[in-house]
Amino acid sequence: MYRWRKMDEKARADLLQWRKENKHPWHSPQHRSSKHTHAWMFTAACFEHAPRIGQSEGRMAAFEDALLTTVRDHSVSISAWAVMPNHYHILATTSSAPAMLTALGKLHGRLSKEWNDEENMRGRQVWYRAAETGMKTERHFWATMNYIHHNPVKHHHAARWQDWPYSSARLMLQTLGREAMIELWREYPIDDYGKGWDD
Repeated sequence: MYRWRKMDEKARADLLQWRKENKHPWHSPQHRSSKHTHAWMFTAACFEHAPRIGQSEGRMAAFEDALLTTVRDHSVSISAWAVMPNHYHILATTSSAPAMLTALGKLHGRLSKEWNDEENMRGRQVWYRAAETGMKTERHFWATMNYIHHNPVKHHHAARWQDWPYSSARLMLQTLGREAMIELWREYPIDDYGKGWDD
């Protein structure tokens, strides 16, 4: 809902009414919980999509390490990730999406202070909220993995998946091989995945 400030009053009223009627939180993404281990895509963007993560190559690499450490501490496994200069996506299996979101929120808070101190920007908002999407089917899982690996290409940060150093694409390519990756892409295309929320 970071677009809230760009909406006119009628659009705001319509959106709030829809969220109330559908029992969604009024001003934040709905968080689903699961009692069983389940795969989720976790996503977060920098406030107003400013490239705070991508302030330097060093920061990109350090953030990727911190993100993976945080998620590993709260998950059974990590299946895919991609870190861009202004947002990230990570596909992980966990028994508690809310606990993962809390851990990501703590990571965001710690890094906000650290990065604002580095840039002498005390009090600046660095992050928007993290959100999660539960994988509904095997097809959804694999299409999400392809989407995550394709994200740096989609956002014009790299020409090919394996060219982007801050993702699991290279590791997956080494593990599965080129032919298997091509087959996964054909079998589970991303089509319009992300349209409207990751443009």
